[in-house]
This record gives sequence, C-alpha cells and structure tokens, in this order.
Amino acid sequence: MLIDSHCHLDAPEFAADRAEVVARARAAGVTQWVVPAVSAETFATTLAMREYAGAALAFGLHPVYVNVHQDAHLAELAQWLAREQPVAVGEIGLDFYVQGLDAARQVALFEAQLKLARDFDLPVIVHIRRSQDQVLKYLRKWKVKGGIAHAFNGSEQQAAEFIKLGFKLGFGGAMTYSGSQRIRRLAAGLPMEAIVLETDAPDIPPAWLDRQRNEPAQMRRFAEVLAELRGSTVEAIAAATVANTRAVLAVPSST
Repeated sequence: MLIDSHCHLDAPEFAADRAEVVARARAAGVTQWVVPAVSAETFATTLAMREYAGAALAFGLHPVYVNVHQDAHLAELAQWLAREQPVAVGEIGLDFYVQGLDAARQVALFEAQLKLARDFDLPVIVHIRRSQDQVLKYLRKWKVKGGIAHAFNGSEQQAAEFIKLGFKLGFGGAMTYSGSQRIRRLAAGLPMEAIVLETDAPDIPPAWLDRQRNEPAQMRRFAEVLAELRGSTVEAIAAATVANTRAVLAVPSST
C-alpha cells in the first residue's frame, strides 16, 4: 500500500478521466491521496474529491497564484479549515522562480496562512521553489505543527533545518532522473523517517513518461526508484513512507 502525499487530483487535466486515473492508482497499490487546493476558487472542486475513497484534503492559497488571491480569501480559507477538517493547510509557501510574482505579497499571504495553521493546530504543506531559506525563516517565526516540504530540492543543511522543525521532505518525479544527482543523493542518504513520496500529479512527470501527464499510479515505480537508491525493498519503502505521511498529516487509515 502507498500514499501519494501530494496529488492535484482536482486539476482540470484530470477532468475527462478522473475515475480511470483513480482506478489505475488503486490497481498500482496507491490507496490514499493528499489533495491540496491552490486557490479559493478551487476549494469546492478540491472538496468534491472526497467522492473518491482515500482522498485526504488540504486547503490553501498557492504562491504561484498570488495575483488572484484577495484578502477576503483568507477569511474564506479560515471558514473552510473550520468546517471541513482538512489534514493540512496547503499548498502554501513561496515561489521565487516564476517571474512576475509579487514577493512581498507572497510573504504576507504565507505568514497569514501560517497563523491560520497555528490557530487551527494544523500542519502545512509548503511550496519552496527557490525559497527554502525564506520559507524556513517564516516557519521558525510562526512555529507551526510541522508538515511537508513539497518537492524538496534544497541542500543537506536545509533538509536538516526542515527536519528540526518537524517536517517531512517530499520526493517524487525529479528523483527519477539520473541527472538529478543532488536530489538522488538526498533521497538515498537522509533519515528514512524524514521522507515521504509524492507525485504532484499532473505535474513533475518521471523520466519514463517523457513529459506526459503524471498520475498517482506512478507511485509504485517511485517507490522502486527510492528502494534502489537506498538499497532497500519496495515493501520497506512503502511501509516507511506511509507511516511518515500519516504521522505528519494525520491521514486516517484507509478502509
């Protein structure tokens, strides 16, 4: 059994065949998915993913969409957090890679959402593209319950700092590329209790998909890659990453 700790099952890329995507994932041994929202206008679509047994939800305002987020959306987010009992606040964070995003506005929204996470005693799922140190700065300031550093691609020192703050580190498609040597070294050498697996589907496709749409069914092969990197077995990797995901996000046992 596997848990995809970060899957945008609610994305429009899955609108035409979502049921088939879920069926393929289940056939591959993936029984649960954490589905993080990205904007207030998608909260209802994210909620609808509860139609699929095994979906665990998170609600947040993604930094890439900073230009569409409004202050009123923070109050709306608070209502959703109170009403729907998600497993995390997310996907939130900072993105200093995409050009044209207002950095100060990103920080303001990030801090406001960290405050909400603290108020609701929830972990967070953080987006950290080109922003690991800055994200760490605000996590230290707000002292939230921990969470997942999504698509981790930082240094070993940065990894250690996230771990100190109670975070697990997400590994997925990038780890499957032979040229991603730093990420592969981290996946091989970090403490196993700090690692979770994720697809970020439909994004970050693995090497073998040749830039095609990613799916949660790929989790089995991700586990195989991680097992090879660590000299372990798929069964051991699956058991550890499932336990790690449940520990940090309180994802319930699947039925």
